[in-house]
Amino acid sequence: MSCGQYPARAVLGEELSIEAVVFREGHDAVGCDVVVTRPDGSRAPFLRMVPKPPEPDQWQAVLPLDAEGLWTFRVEGWDDPLGTWWHDAPLKVDAGVDVELMLEEGARLHEQLAAALPSRGASAQTKAERTELAALVKALRDTSRDPQERLALALAPALVARLEQSPIRRLVTPSPEHEIWVDRQRALYGAWYEFFPRSEGAAPDADGIMRSGTFRTAAERLPAVAEMGFDVVYLPPIHPVGRVNRKGPNTPEFPGGNPNEIGEHDPGSPWAIGAQEGGHDAIHPDLGTLEDFDAFVARARGLGMEVALDLALQCAPDHPWVREHPEWFTTRADGTIAYAENPPKKYQDIYPVNFDNDPEGIYAEVLRVVRHWTGHGVRIFRVDNPHTKPLAFWEWLIAEVKKTDPDVLWLAEAFTRPAVMHELGRIGFTQSYTYFTWRTGKTELQEYVQELIDASDYMRPNFFVNTPDILHASLQYGGPPIFKIRAVLAALLAPTYGVYAGYELYEHVAVKPGSEEYAQSEKYSYRPRDWSQPEQTLAPYLTMLNTFRRAHPCTHWLRNTVFHPVDSPDVMAWTKQTGDDIVMVVVNLDPHGAREATVTVNLPALGMEWTDTLTVTDAVTGATYQWGERNYVRLDPFFEPAHVFTVRRSTP
Repeated sequence: MSCGQYPARAVLGEELSIEAVVFREGHDAVGCDVVVTRPDGSRAPFLRMVPKPPEPDQWQAVLPLDAEGLWTFRVEGWDDPLGTWWHDAPLKVDAGVDVELMLEEGARLHEQLAAALPSRGASAQTKAERTELAALVKALRDTSRDPQERLALALAPALVARLEQSPIRRLVTPSPEHEIWVDRQRALYGAWYEFFPRSEGAAPDADGIMRSGTFRTAAERLPAVAEMGFDVVYLPPIHPVGRVNRKGPNTPEFPGGNPNEIGEHDPGSPWAIGAQEGGHDAIHPDLGTLEDFDAFVARARGLGMEVALDLALQCAPDHPWVREHPEWFTTRADGTIAYAENPPKKYQDIYPVNFDNDPEGIYAEVLRVVRHWTGHGVRIFRVDNPHTKPLAFWEWLIAEVKKTDPDVLWLAEAFTRPAVMHELGRIGFTQSYTYFTWRTGKTELQEYVQELIDASDYMRPNFFVNTPDILHASLQYGGPPIFKIRAVLAALLAPTYGVYAGYELYEHVAVKPGSEEYAQSEKYSYRPRDWSQPEQTLAPYLTMLNTFRRAHPCTHWLRNTVFHPVDSPDVMAWTKQTGDDIVMVVVNLDPHGAREATVTVNLPALGMEWTDTLTVTDAVTGATYQWGERNYVRLDPFFEPAHVFTVRRSTP
């Protein structure tokens, strides 16, 4: 637990529920407010807290978050003498005890309220309030009038309701300050599409040599990506690729790229960043110029998408940093620089940066690189292996960028230990890769989603169905049905999900049995694809899912996920609800055969009665059904493995 060390997280338009336990000794009334400082530094009006029944001393308030940036708030509890008087005066006056004393105490409290009203430049309304309070004070002291009549004037509901908004606050006791960072909506919700610009438009030249695509040819792919409904185009590194220790296409013997057979024109891994043409702030010359990149970003923006750029803090042996700052790397006992390893894989083409050596210089250089790309329209960074760098560095870097560019988002690609993944979220990463790729069974999926819900105040998941180096065994052997199943799970369980290009073409062949590497890994080769066969692509299905997500705001949230009982271990059902917007998904997790099951809908969890009936309409087939508490389903993965329902209440 961070115990308030880091800000909580929210998105623009969300409401923050604030709760507190507030009490004092004795029987006098207490009140409490939320004191809010907005991102621009202005102090918002006091936000009054109200009791939260049924437990005593529980108070609550709701804070609308209508601006991006860092909000701070504290709870202030205080003695409420006017509230005490409102409680005690009727009891004593009715009982004839200390009648005039109680009315005099009331007069003095209302005099205090009148004195607190602004006098200089007062509005007509303020002047009227002062006149009203003066008349009330006079009446409370008028012993010629009936005490009950005088008391009734002070307890008039309209007057009490107004005075409750400007109370007398005594013995104010503040809580510690709390922080919440409010991001733009893309931090929570979106659909990502990953592709390599060098593969789009790659083609053999007159000599049969495969030549790289460019930003200009890659831009021709953008309209199709936008048409499928994706919001973010994520590009692997676009920088010059090192020539020293460059690796050739992967093979079963070398699934991490073949270091022994390097063709003159093999492009190498884009994660082996840096060569004589430049480093992390340079464009690979095969892709074009910085102006071409700017045009690519502008084209994506014009289609309603934005570009996410890979931030991989590692270097090829011929990166300028290696020459200019050899102290930024780890030197082994034999004098060589240590390359990256993930035994048995060896990445001789990559030198990790050692942040223990000259942290001040490294920090400043990385910040310069990030600001370079934000200056060219990049507002999202997908960070490669952030768990292998100091967490203090990321906390510093993200905070520094937020000072000038609060809309910049950060995705942590950290398939690592849960505690580290969670801490990356706490210190500032906007989103996180997850273990979703390896969660395929019903029980483990439901338990994992609940785990993510429990952490959703600081860690937002991004469910990628595949990546350039993660081809899960289920995709290798599940045929086209598993591609639909995993897309439904990713798109409709998580607010943010992603696919790597080729998913819509059912690419599923691994380099060897037991490996998650693709047979033709795009990390080491050009991989132009034929997008011209619409009958052989999952693109229409992805379009349907993304269209459905945009039409239903309830799918933009994680915390509203409710799983419903199903009497089959292979069929999973869940709903998401925001107000009257309700969707239900029922999916057969087995891509190899049809499953029949009974879905029990927890109607009270949807704010309904057990006897209510539902009209459910399937976005996949267009069919409409009448559902109640218990409902039969049959899902054949070779026809349609999932129901994607819009839900309406049929009975009032």
